[in-house]
Amino acid sequence: MNRKAPQAGGLREAGVPPFSPLSSSQMKHIQTILLQDKCNVNIQHIEDYLTQLQTMIADLPAELLDQVVDILLKSARNGRKIFLCGNGGSAANASHIACDLAKNTAVPGAPPLRVIALTDNMALMTAWANDTSYDNVFAAQLAPLIEPGDVVIGISASGNSVNVLNAIALANEGNATTIGFTGDTGGRLAGMVDLCLHAPSPRMDQQEDAHLIFGHCITAAVRDAFAQEYA
Repeated sequence: MNRKAPQAGGLREAGVPPFSPLSSSQMKHIQTILLQDKCNVNIQHIEDYLTQLQTMIADLPAELLDQVVDILLKSARNGRKIFLCGNGGSAANASHIACDLAKNTAVPGAPPLRVIALTDNMALMTAWANDTSYDNVFAAQLAPLIEPGDVVIGISASGNSVNVLNAIALANEGNATTIGFTGDTGGRLAGMVDLCLHAPSPRMDQQEDAHLIFGHCITAAVRDAFAQEYA
């Protein structure tokens, strides 16, 4: 049997008090409580991320970073070139690290690092992607430039970015030194490069954090080595 909802008069007659709208002060109090709860949740996420980051940083491969520094110092002294490539956040890291290596290692009297980010010429990248394949955007740029003794740094958190792998393959054929910045597993890139630096975290965002830290550590160490040598 369907029953009709009781009317307001019926509620009052039944002793149920009528609904009273909340005052503005009551509404503000409720909003404050809800906002505090939301902030507490956000702070917990941030604290968890920073804790995970501290753990990852403690496990970064310092000895391998030192080897990269030696490779780049040698390339500078021999007038060789350094190329970087990557996609998405790794493209941004490639550009950032190339900028740092080119400018922030400059010391009076020291040989400059000749650094090229293959991610920076958007017109050329889109031309090769449009006319051939996106898988070819780095290798095609690299082909007329690569020489024995050059250095190619491929950045791929998954280790499986095809255009990065193709650039590394071309560099290997050209007798360049190849370096990979990868995630915790390394993917196919780990088995293709002369030196692979893993970011010891399963999280993509923290792997990209680690790659930028790699770049900053290397840049600072190269600059300090030049400063001592050419003081």
